Amino acid sequence: MKERYLFSTSMLWIGLAFIYIPMIIMVIYSFNASRLVTVWGGFSLHWYTGLLDNSQLMNAVKRSLQIALYTATAAVALGTLAAFVMTRIRRFRGRTLFSGLVTAPLVMPEVITGLSLLLLFVAMAQLIGWPAQRGMLTIWIAHTTFSTAYVAIVVSSRLRELDQSVEEAAMDLGAPPWKTFLLITVPMIAPSIFAGWLLAFTLSLDDLVLASFVSGPGATTLPMEVFSSVRLGVKPEINAVASLILLVVSVFTFLVWLAVRSAEKRNRANPSE
Repeated sequence: MKERYLFSTSMLWIGLAFIYIPMIIMVIYSFNASRLVTVWGGFSLHWYTGLLDNSQLMNAVKRSLQIALYTATAAVALGTLAAFVMTRIRRFRGRTLFSGLVTAPLVMPEVITGLSLLLLFVAMAQLIGWPAQRGMLTIWIAHTTFSTAYVAIVVSSRLRELDQSVEEAAMDLGAPPWKTFLLITVPMIAPSIFAGWLLAFTLSLDDLVLASFVSGPGATTLPMEVFSSVRLGVKPEINAVASLILLVVSVFTFLVWLAVRSAEKRNRANPSE
């Protein structure tokens, strides 16, 4: 038993080191004064202060955050409704087909999805003249299509665990279905909705393949900008941007942990509530 514990602990630390040591090295080299990424030239904040002057990279960051925000919001709305249909409305023709279509992007290669959406946008532009050109709108549609499946899976798993007696009691007391959904169901599945929103935001912010197919001139996202820069050689500005993203994610995670911990302390202190 002790040997198994030591083996599991060792594998855990090796796995964590494999994931986080490259990130730590990247953060350290973001303070490198040398323009050569692999050669340490002393400590400097030059690349962080120079980010404000790199309009191309900063515009890509703003564009990616904007698309991710729109994508997460739309994916949560569509994914929650799809999850509700799959779990609550059990008798309708084509239910199996509907569930398969909703979850298909989970197993479909992104290259196939991106190529299909590209052909769709081109055909629509020729037939009805919309979209006139590929840009932020087409990236948003592609990311929403891809992220909705993940939100639907996360929310549907929570809906299957809920006790429907509360919803049935509300409808027995005269609440219409839409009011029961908004006032009873949505608050109970709020954690899963928030988790789905964060997942969709992350997927959109990280996507490269879909955006490469459906983007156009002037609609370069941050992953596309980083990928094109890395092909020519890693620039110190890329390390600085990545380090700032890690800092924001770490601070957000820490704040969420503090909020959850304080809520648990309140619940233990006031169990009657």
